[in-house]
Amino acid sequence: MRKIIPVSPVAVIAVVLIVLGPGVTRVAAKSINSNVGTSAFPFLKINIGARSCGMAGAFTGLADDESALYYNPSGIAFLEGKRFIFEYHNYFADLQSGFVGFIRPIWRDKMLGISIDYLNYGDFIKTDLTGNNLGTFGGSDVMLSTSLAVKQSDYIAYGGSLKFIYEKLDRFSATGVAVDLSAKYLGDRSRYSAGIMVQNIGFQLSALGTEKDKLPLTVRAGGAIKPRGLPLRVAADVIVPIDNGIDFAIGTEYFALKPFYIRIGWNTFGTNYRIEGSTDKWAGLGVGVGFDYRKMQISYAYTPAADLGESHRITVSGGF
Repeated sequence: MRKIIPVSPVAVIAVVLIVLGPGVTRVAAKSINSNVGTSAFPFLKINIGARSCGMAGAFTGLADDESALYYNPSGIAFLEGKRFIFEYHNYFADLQSGFVGFIRPIWRDKMLGISIDYLNYGDFIKTDLTGNNLGTFGGSDVMLSTSLAVKQSDYIAYGGSLKFIYEKLDRFSATGVAVDLSAKYLGDRSRYSAGIMVQNIGFQLSALGTEKDKLPLTVRAGGAIKPRGLPLRVAADVIVPIDNGIDFAIGTEYFALKPFYIRIGWNTFGTNYRIEGSTDKWAGLGVGVGFDYRKMQISYAYTPAADLGESHRITVSGGF
């Protein structure tokens, strides 16, 4: 799809900051955090996985499937055998993204994961100040990651990811490296769990412009429980980014109809998507469904983003 952008590719940088760092469009009742828009590679903050996004991203403490590669890599230590995950994400503002990951056991009590996370901005029409067509250009982000998780016991695991990041906008490009560090506790025969993660510890190697920016360092902590006698899981997260305010997420997964699953959640970050005067009350909601098919699970999630539009995800994951 083509979009008309006046002036030059540099103008698109502002658009990207608004779309991917939507704190600049907070409602008037909330003050704007002074650090909004100051971090590089904001696509690193986009949640992945239709199951986890159906639970509004409350997944750091649960982290019991392949999307743990993003939320808490130590969680893959409790998986068994070879695993995979494929996701397609129809993001708002006509952006498209995806995630591909592969996990396998190595040595004893260790799991290795590799993943690719990408975001495509599509094609833009480049014009000058008078509206003359100067051709087209595009933009995209890619993150390549290698994860390692070690199960210290039946209850505790540690993990980390090493990430290489590449961003391109017309003739401009930027690169960076980052590390994620995490831990997970699994208790009472998997009835409850807890996790913590420090995400995006790193720096830019090169920037789109002349100045390098910090990465979107984020601390995530969460817990999950399967209440006795109830066919559901409940999870909650607290997310603390350096470039915005603290956010909270809570979600649940209902599995009484297994192999069919129903998910719903709420994330306070959704208030960032509302512009002044917006009457939208659903931004921050996550809803989704999933079903098991042989060794796979196929999931879908819908997340509205107020005035920016809506987001749809389809994820296929499982073992082989």
